[in-house]
Amino acid sequence: MTIPLFPGGVAVSELAVYDWDAIDGRCGGSPHLHTASSEGYVVVGGSGAVHTLSADGIAEYPLWPGEVVWFSPGTVHRLVNDGGLRLMVVMQNSGLPEAGDAVLTFPSRVLDDPAAYAAAAALPIGPEREAAARARRDLAMEGYLELRDAVAADGPSALEALHARAARLVQPRVAGWRTTWEATVAAEVERTRGQLDALEGGLPGALGAASVVRATPTPGDPGFGMCGRLTTWQWGNAEPSG
Repeated sequence: MTIPLFPGGVAVSELAVYDWDAIDGRCGGSPHLHTASSEGYVVVGGSGAVHTLSADGIAEYPLWPGEVVWFSPGTVHRLVNDGGLRLMVVMQNSGLPEAGDAVLTFPSRVLDDPAAYAAAAALPIGPEREAAARARRDLAMEGYLELRDAVAADGPSALEALHARAARLVQPRVAGWRTTWEATVAAEVERTRGQLDALEGGLPGALGAASVVRATPTPGDPGFGMCGRLTTWQWGNAEPSG
């Protein structure tokens, strides 16, 4: 029996946004963008905002319980925590964000050097991990504030250099991403296409192979994500529920 993907081939995680103060006096996470995947937030607790830089320019969207916000690849986003902000995060293309789809807004001197970028983005294993995550956030904030000033002065065209740098950084990974995407999201789209063809012909198609899945929680404490402490599930280890 084939274990079905989470609906839509997305991934879901729970995020408690960092309450660390940043250089601008606001608390929150590391500004970054995704190069191939859209991202959505469902706010389940607390309050705050998501600050964005996109083709729409500079924007801030307040967040409170029940709010739903999503954005497309290329949107620079920064979560701000005004108190206890918690989200359910829905990521398009499960497997790609985990494989490096995101690019942090480090200063250009770091983005232009793949080795320097990799070193700045990596988090060590051990008790120093939290301090490293905070330092990573602060370095991303340095580049973000410069970028925000550039967008304020020159408009969304100021994002073009960042987008070009991001594309160069992820280019070596894209072949692996394509393999993952074709085996998961693309395969799921084709499954639906085949099922519609069957139903249009009055046939049950894949209905006889229906199954239920319960994902396995990732063991241990919540991890240090870009924007906060992440509670995740091991989708690849999901087992049919019975």
